[in-house]
Amino acid sequence: MTERVDAVVIGAGVIGLAVARALGKQGREVIVLEKNGAFGEETSARNSEVIHAGIQYKPDGVRASLAVRGRDALYRFCADHNVNHSRCGKLLVAIGEKEVADLEALKANAERNGVDDLKIIDGETARKLEPGLFCDAAILSPSSGIVDSHGLMLALLGEVENAGGVLALSSPVVSGSIKSDAITLNIGGADPMTLEAKTVVNCAGLWSDRVARSINGLVPETIPTLNYGKGQYFTYSGAAPFKRLIYPLPSADSQGVHYTRDLGGQGKLGPDITFIDTNTDYSVDASRRDAFAAAARRFWPDLDAEKLQPGYAGIRPKLKGPGEEGDFLFSDARAHGVSGYLGLYGIESPGLTTCLAVAEHAALLTGQSSR
Repeated sequence: MTERVDAVVIGAGVIGLAVARALGKQGREVIVLEKNGAFGEETSARNSEVIHAGIQYKPDGVRASLAVRGRDALYRFCADHNVNHSRCGKLLVAIGEKEVADLEALKANAERNGVDDLKIIDGETARKLEPGLFCDAAILSPSSGIVDSHGLMLALLGEVENAGGVLALSSPVVSGSIKSDAITLNIGGADPMTLEAKTVVNCAGLWSDRVARSINGLVPETIPTLNYGKGQYFTYSGAAPFKRLIYPLPSADSQGVHYTRDLGGQGKLGPDITFIDTNTDYSVDASRRDAFAAAARRFWPDLDAEKLQPGYAGIRPKLKGPGEEGDFLFSDARAHGVSGYLGLYGIESPGLTTCLAVAEHAALLTGQSSR
């Protein structure tokens, strides 16, 4: 039996739920398909839960264009929906003359992205803010923060359902095909079904390229092949030593091993980055503890490595490889010629921060393609 629906969102991570909410706010009937038994079990649940200010992204890129708008929208949404969060601030620390000199360029980059509240401070001022910190200078980012990612997704799902949307769990897309007036999706699971949708938005994250390739009629050359950037975290068993987030200066493919804390006060270090061949390896290598400690001691000299415990790992869907800066990709009919299909690829950091801005842009694109 084939059921005709208006819009299908594939994937119930934070991006999929935000997109479904945006479509629902347009008055559209939305079904969210999730292959797992619960929403947000992969990238959305395995990250730093940081609200990023929008500092280091390449100006004129997609991430840069969405960062500040998404950050501000997320703070408003959390306040309006009682989602636990904290605008705790962040210090990006510089050690040595070269890194100190790099701060001005990083601040200028951020300002091109619309970040207008950064301040460069010297090491003494930074240590007054965070005793126990070592650096020669730092960028103070007051608009960086942390958020309860699960609470955020619950709030988004609530709005999806209030608009009449439906979340279907344990419902993997196994294949599909393009028709002249619809996209057909074959759904597996305990109760297989077939859906014909006017609009399909692929928000499958780590699986988005595979899902796209399972839909007959999408030109393979328009579907990117994702790289998997695995990041491991170690938790700190003592009291959280810093009130703010502490970051080293970023590289092209990583923000480096940094210190964050959750809303309960649990401190953690990570992530590192390793490119792997699978998108399901969430193991944590306990032998990496000393390497994490060594990286963090550059800015936290009194770190006790014995208090570091293996925490968790996450995997990012990246469009670029090691040492390369990636970006978000919105692939609509202008790229592949299929009206009604939108593929979201490479939505890694700052996906959590920008989820509402990503959703707004996706809803705009689907509206354009349906006309």
